[in-house]
Amino acid sequence: MAAAPAVPLLINLGGSLLGFAATLALIPAFKDRFLAARLFGEDLNKASRRPVPEAQGVISGAVFLIILFCFIPVPFLRCFVEEQCAAFPHDEFVELIGSLLAICCMIFLGFADDVLNLRWRHKLLLPTMASLPLLMVYFTNFGNTTIVVPKPFRLLLGMHLDLGILYYVYMGMLAVFCTNAINILAGINGIEAGQSLVIAASIIVFNMVELNGDYRDDHIFSLYFMIPFFFTTLGLFYHNWYPSRVFVGDTFCYFAGMTFAVVGILGHFSKTMLLFFIPQVLNFLYSLPQLFHVIPCPRHRLPRLNPCTGKLEMSYSKFKTKSLSALGTNILKAVKFLHIVDVRSGTDEDGEYTECNNMTLINFVIKLIGPTHERNLTLLLLLIQVLGSTIAFSIRYQLVRLFYDV
Repeated sequence: MAAAPAVPLLINLGGSLLGFAATLALIPAFKDRFLAARLFGEDLNKASRRPVPEAQGVISGAVFLIILFCFIPVPFLRCFVEEQCAAFPHDEFVELIGSLLAICCMIFLGFADDVLNLRWRHKLLLPTMASLPLLMVYFTNFGNTTIVVPKPFRLLLGMHLDLGILYYVYMGMLAVFCTNAINILAGINGIEAGQSLVIAASIIVFNMVELNGDYRDDHIFSLYFMIPFFFTTLGLFYHNWYPSRVFVGDTFCYFAGMTFAVVGILGHFSKTMLLFFIPQVLNFLYSLPQLFHVIPCPRHRLPRLNPCTGKLEMSYSKFKTKSLSALGTNILKAVKFLHIVDVRSGTDEDGEYTECNNMTLINFVIKLIGPTHERNLTLLLLLIQVLGSTIAFSIRYQLVRLFYDV
């Protein structure tokens, strides 16, 4: 990147602030158009089931793309003056264009999901397809598939290990995880945009800290994406906060996840980025029995509103006890013994049915603290996200010495 990145970063920040203002203004301006196109849903956690425009992530995503499309020549301004540029950095240009292509594809596919209501198996396939431009850029620009082995495994594997094609599989799976991890930790006002804001802010802080390190150019590249993402998401968050006036939709979840995957992979800090996903990883692990349908999984796993108290309570999955496989039965016994899932047996007159709370981090928090107001629940989950980032920084700068030479 440029020898003095201050000017490009300032221009990027200025464009991002304009993007924040544009997102704030465009979402209410397009509200009626989305309603007319029948792109709306009902807020199931409100007593009044008014229509709420969906898929508003397409607006923040479009603004984000416009900012970065206009920004494309800025990092290369020095090459417009011949004596300041020996040769045009084609590798950096391809890196920028390829990243925008991957994000643009993911926004398009996410909007298609919101419109067509695709099945879960498609939700795994779409990020894989959208990550292909990203993997090709990595292959042509870097191609390095060798990793430094953690200290505890060096006697067995040596100092370095070439993963070959497995490294590309890892990067593809990372893109799939990032997009779906945000998508499954959802269901209450402000949580999708809020968690993405915390993760983006954490990455920005990490990039700023590392600007004086050996990989300065990689972190400048990350900032070019994260700053506009943060401010456009902030504008979306304003409208999505309780009581939500719009829903972000799968479009935003895919857009956010792919943006994180892009900077993590091409910025060469994918392991650190995953540390910022600690709550999402815990939610994924907790959800596994339902995600793989070992335990029956309803379409919506969001908490349910108690209209008498105005508070959210755990939602439940109800199924015939005999319909469970042996694996499902053993898992249910284990989680009941560990008190991490509320299991109710014989819930009907004949005693044939069993209920268990839907396995999401949101329901688990309600299990711990009891019924709570939706706004307070979102705030608590965002605090957990901040705590996760704090732990991530502690691991990255302290505990890392146990595994790597730093």
